[in-house]
Amino acid sequence: MRNPPSGRRVARPYTRVLTGITGAVAVCAVLTVPTAAAPPGTQPQSETTAATAAAGPEVRLPDGLAQTPPMGFNNWNSTHCRAEFDHEMVKGIADIFVEKGLKDAGYEYVNIDDCWALPERDANGKLVPDPVRFPDGIKAVADYVHSKGLKFGIYTSAGTKTCNQAGFPGSLGHEESDAQQFADWGVDYLKYDNCNNQGVDAVERYTKMRDALKATGRPIVYSICEWGENDPWEWAADVGHLWRTTGDISDNWSSVLGIMKQNLPLAEHAGPGHWNDPDMLEVGNGGMTDTEYRTHFSMWSIMAAPLLIGSDLRGADEATFEILGNEEVIAVDQDPLGKQGTVVSSEDGRWVVSKEMADGSRTVALFNESGSPQEISTTAGEVGLPAAGGYRLRDLWQHQDRDSGGEITAAVPAHGTVLYRVWPDADAGSPPAGTTFASDWEWYLARNGWGPAERDTSVGERPAGDGAPLTVGGETYAKGLGVHAPGEIGYYTAEECETFAADVGLDDESGGDGSVAFEVWADDAKVAESGVLTNDRPAQPLSADVGGAQTVRLVVTDGGDGIDHDHADWADARFTC
Repeated sequence: MRNPPSGRRVARPYTRVLTGITGAVAVCAVLTVPTAAAPPGTQPQSETTAATAAAGPEVRLPDGLAQTPPMGFNNWNSTHCRAEFDHEMVKGIADIFVEKGLKDAGYEYVNIDDCWALPERDANGKLVPDPVRFPDGIKAVADYVHSKGLKFGIYTSAGTKTCNQAGFPGSLGHEESDAQQFADWGVDYLKYDNCNNQGVDAVERYTKMRDALKATGRPIVYSICEWGENDPWEWAADVGHLWRTTGDISDNWSSVLGIMKQNLPLAEHAGPGHWNDPDMLEVGNGGMTDTEYRTHFSMWSIMAAPLLIGSDLRGADEATFEILGNEEVIAVDQDPLGKQGTVVSSEDGRWVVSKEMADGSRTVALFNESGSPQEISTTAGEVGLPAAGGYRLRDLWQHQDRDSGGEITAAVPAHGTVLYRVWPDADAGSPPAGTTFASDWEWYLARNGWGPAERDTSVGERPAGDGAPLTVGGETYAKGLGVHAPGEIGYYTAEECETFAADVGLDDESGGDGSVAFEVWADDAKVAESGVLTNDRPAQPLSADVGGAQTVRLVVTDGGDGIDHDHADWADARFTC
């Protein structure tokens, strides 16, 4: 949530400098405590989580909560502490979840944020709901939300006061009493902020509330909101179900971009029951374009982030509902395998992020950070898919399918994201019979040391399609592959090809300074190599027996003096199948 008030600093037993984020620093997290043994059907703990659990406190919250990232609503981004935040808003959001199909799409929690209480506790030390905002109390609102088949969440801080300047009571020193009060009201989700923490160790404060929630006997998702200040991804899997990794989000492009860049490197720490939380959604609040909101929603989903709507849906337009209700994108976020997407590449603002899915597919985000349209490309092999005769690509925003031999590419608008789900196609056709030029056949893998690999031209200066005719030692070739060391191109041959042959050498455009070596690999065996070649040598014939191989990879390595000017040509490269 908000910045800590002046003079209040967060205790930092773990220290990390966060960079690249725009906006306020804030901390909020949801916490779930697992039992010692997971019940049948739940996801087993990772080795890291299991090791941490073994060293952690014995008392933990009930297991089985937040097995996929929580989905729902929180009012803060749209209302802050303004007067429109009240019981009518909360009940109205619950109604809309049902009426607009959001409940059916997976949205479950209707959560309230700061400013729901009076500034002082009662004579018995209990929290008192604001009688203007909540004239019937909190339990009445929770009961209404429950009547809709939804769940209810509440907010407080792991300090003496919450983050708002009005100074609403926090739970530091009142953990047991407040936890029981929340349970009695029917709370299902607690967002626990970090302001006014009096310098008390973060792990101690958040663990104490974990144990208090456990003692109530009510299953409550526990969201730790300490803004990533104490590296919660290193310790909070034993404490809560989710933890904020960044400061507060704002409804602008630079904020979303900065938060995304902070959260992406933390993929290894996320999984069922323990999630990285890059803060709530801004979709529909009006500060960004629909293209930017689709990117926001796409990237939060591929990062397996909690999806908590932050806009007042009572005034939302249809474009907002279309984004928030896209069930194909939601399925990416809610995939039961629980993997957070990882970065494949991010060159010149062209991001490729891949997420492993439970059914063996990959979801691939082609995200354009820049302010101009760009073509973004990758391959099935690069995003982690096995070699196959072909692949099925499903565009999750256009809701259209297409087939591919392994290339995954799209023209992506400025600040836009194309989101594909990709499956290997076991029924794809066999390799072409007879002799086929490699440049006429789709590869499933293409890694290149400088720019993209090119068909029938040299690699050029870097952008796609800027190469010249393939020329080695003054001889020009009409067919072949232009690459740059270190690189490899992979083909799925399905045990149906017999030989590969090419004339190999450094392209004349390299200027006489390069040196490379060519290798042919059949599955995991090297079956041919050229040795080191330099510009003073003409093209050399290279052939290989590839019979019985499922895949053939054409590999170019540096010749030993650095990769400058290592423009390599597989001239007249051809398979006989």
